[in-house]
Amino acid sequence: MAVYQLLYDEYGPRNWWPGEGPFDVIVGAILTQAASWKNVELALSNLKAADCWSFKAIDACPPAELAEIVRPSGYFNAKAAKLQAFAAHVLQQYEGDLDRMFALDTELLREELLSIHGIGPETADDILVYAALKPSFVIDTYTIRILERLGIKPGQERPKYGHWQQLFHEQLPAEVQLFNEFHALLDHHAGQSCRKTPVCNGCCLLDICATGQAAEAADIANRPA
Repeated sequence: MAVYQLLYDEYGPRNWWPGEGPFDVIVGAILTQAASWKNVELALSNLKAADCWSFKAIDACPPAELAEIVRPSGYFNAKAAKLQAFAAHVLQQYEGDLDRMFALDTELLREELLSIHGIGPETADDILVYAALKPSFVIDTYTIRILERLGIKPGQERPKYGHWQQLFHEQLPAEVQLFNEFHALLDHHAGQSCRKTPVCNGCCLLDICATGQAAEAADIANRPA
């Protein structure tokens, strides 16, 4: 919570996820795999322009045509197949009604999402938090990078996705808005300060960051006398 508060005080609310409802979130979550949000926005605009903006429309669209529509997001053939797999699942199991699907218990819904072609843990948790409004913390490369630099790690030698997620679930109240905001703040911070090559000077987490403090101490030690 100390990390969260420092980030929130620095950046304020991030108002994630960009979109107008659960359908937008799901499509965006699938398309943003290994893609920048700028390119995802182009693909989303293409879907709307092609009148392919519902599960029925996505399911009915010829695969090659759908792939061309979402081309800006990269890996477009694979992503078109993932979109159609999700659309088919919702249509076949819930007659297209997301509310019925999202009425499931969080763990059961997560298991079901992971059973759909192309939906991995990160995408499933994106959908849970930002579309279904259920508390399941999203872990991505930015989150892991920041935690490792802060000196916060799971006890396992080679932690997996679930181990990182467990850290948040054990240390935070299971509140959807908190999980939403915290993940968004971590991603924003990764772009502002905690980049691949960190910009530690002026970082809002410097006082509690082992990596940043070590870098600052080395910088001071290397200054000319």
